[in-house]
Amino acid sequence: MGNVAVVGAQWGDEGKGKIVDWLSERADVVVRFQGGHNAGHTLVIDGVTYKLSLLPSGVVRPGKLSIIGSGVVIDPWALIDEIETLRGQGIELTRDNLRIAENAALILPLHSRLDKVREEERGSARLGTTGRGIGPAYEDKAARRAVRVCDLADERTLAARIDQLLFHHNALLRGMGAEEIDRQRLLSDLNGIAPKVLAFADTVWQRLDEARGASKRILFEGAQGAMLDVDHGTYPFVTSSNTLGGHAAVGAGVGYGALDYVLGITKAYTTRVGAGPFPTELDDDIGRGLGERGREFGTVTGRRRRCGWFDAVLVRQAVKIGGIDGIALTKIDVLDGLETLNICTGYRYRGVSYSHLPAAEEIQAGVTPVYETLEGWSEVTQGARSWADLPAATIAYIRRIEELIEAPVALLSTSPERQDTILVHDPFSD
Repeated sequence: MGNVAVVGAQWGDEGKGKIVDWLSERADVVVRFQGGHNAGHTLVIDGVTYKLSLLPSGVVRPGKLSIIGSGVVIDPWALIDEIETLRGQGIELTRDNLRIAENAALILPLHSRLDKVREEERGSARLGTTGRGIGPAYEDKAARRAVRVCDLADERTLAARIDQLLFHHNALLRGMGAEEIDRQRLLSDLNGIAPKVLAFADTVWQRLDEARGASKRILFEGAQGAMLDVDHGTYPFVTSSNTLGGHAAVGAGVGYGALDYVLGITKAYTTRVGAGPFPTELDDDIGRGLGERGREFGTVTGRRRRCGWFDAVLVRQAVKIGGIDGIALTKIDVLDGLETLNICTGYRYRGVSYSHLPAAEEIQAGVTPVYETLEGWSEVTQGARSWADLPAATIAYIRRIEELIEAPVALLSTSPERQDTILVHDPFSD
């Protein structure tokens, strides 16, 4: 029985929540391995909508163990708020079904403050962060001054960590004319939240090792998408972690051999939130129509997503750098009714053709897409649950995407409802 890593193959918001929820029925353990509470998943189950940010999608399924790995940065207050919200919806979370890596780094209020101050200072050059402190928290982790979950269990260690952090951060805040962090208040707030967080803390790499030894199926759940990867994305308009499938092993705490199949989630068109290059963006009625029909608003921030045609160049690049074995193509129904559809097959910049997106920021911002036009369809695909329910033009569009990105479609999603999913190849069968 295989283990599956689910990652975004565009700029995030591809519909990972529904696909992970759909796959979690076949899994025993579901693991978040990177990112923070800036990444949102929306699940619709039996007409009930669940909005998740930090918690793995498996928490809404009974009998599943959900794990937050050490690759995630955790805002303890956001975590407890999310747990309480789910409890209010009838989902009970205890140590029996939720574990948090004891070595995961924390996001503190100072991180959010620094994030917002920096964005204000950048002015028109803003990166478009959510202002939730994700980047500064990863910076502290890399600089070896982070507060981790395990530090909450020892007041002396916690105080020393805070002193080290404030020595750095208060100097930065002073330099930008911002209010400094109050040490005693921060310590008091952390000591207050500590018991609630520590109730779920564990050595999760051991739990995962035990699960593998017992031949349990593990589902690794990523956040954001390949083009937001800090190494391989549209830098500097990226997140602060590695979003590719290869990081699932590191961020969860398993050997690389634990990953049997990498599933890339891909919309049938393209969206992006915030600033940064977007070669196929549509600033017209078609783009606005895609946003309205696809309900393209961020789960966490509510920000309107930018919309454009499917970019096969970017997705093929994500397939290659991310080791993607197959894709789950989502929101195909949003394209219903369009007479023609464009797919980006290449770029041009100053007379030069490109079959990939170069790393240079100037080129990324200046490329123009080369399009191939396909026939659209007037029939309704929403709710389709078999290939026989799909129009011929829809199938032709899907097949052309497969050819261009050099990866097969393993699943096809035709609505937000989990049942409206066509299984072509079960990733867990590998």
